[in-house]
Amino acid sequence: MEALKEIANIAGKGGLFRIVKPSRAGVIVEALDDRKEKSMIGPTARVSVLKDISIYTDDEEQSKPLADVFLAIYEKYGDALPIAPKAASNAELADFIGEVVPEYDRDRVHMSDVKKMIGWYTILRKYLPEAFEKTAEVSPEETPSAPAEAEETNA
Repeated sequence: MEALKEIANIAGKGGLFRIVKPSRAGVIVEALDDRKEKSMIGPTARVSVLKDISIYTDDEEQSKPLADVFLAIYEKYGDALPIAPKAASNAELADFIGEVVPEYDRDRVHMSDVKKMIGWYTILRKYLPEAFEKTAEVSPEETPSAPAEAEETNA
């Protein structure tokens, strides 16, 4: 999910934003919604790029990148999420994240963060579905090779 390196959450603003380009006065972003409104975000704003966000796991030295969590949700549920983040109880949210990331750290992952993550997933599926498409990797066996040199025959 390389597309996540250009998608950001901005503290104090709802939704997600595509980073258009940096400037001297901050960064220009475009809202991931129907309006596609562009705005300038100042240098003091807290901008979190989704590619840099991860979820705590039980392994003290490891965490699971948000991109991997989104792919796990996509593989398990696609667009039909069994949960609505705003209407779900903490127990339902814990069950949901436990199904997707069984090794998540139950002490350090807050249910408010799970709600945000589900909301972000929904926005990405609606406005950036190509982020979930797997890139076809060409294996060496599938790469067309140069034709073998023809043997010289003397007639």
